Amino acid sequence: MQETWILSLPKSDQSISDQIQQVLTDNQKELGIYLSYYFKKDGALAEKVDLGSTINFNDQSSGNFELEFDLVHFNACLAIHEQKRDHIKITFEIEDNKLNLKGPYWPERGMDEI
Repeated sequence: MQETWILSLPKSDQSISDQIQQVLTDNQKELGIYLSYYFKKDGALAEKVDLGSTINFNDQSSGNFELEFDLVHFNACLAIHEQKRDHIKITFEIEDNKLNLKGPYWPERGMDEI
């Protein structure tokens, strides 16, 4: 499994790095949903997503960074409410004023033999 997400970059006179930071801040809730796809099998949600590192550019339109977030496990039936700070590496490409985010590749477990 590898999740992707596309966000619009605003037209601005700011540097590309500052534009990316602004988009990540403005779309904090949506990024939480995006990151939650990685942890749904564990029954966890990602909240309070922030930029956790500097933005590293491979060239003018691609690179990577880390996102930090609270990983929350909640189950009322089992009286579980745990929260810890976690991080994940995200790669990005900028194309046509769109920020294309790509999460890490996590292989899915196949079916077990009987």
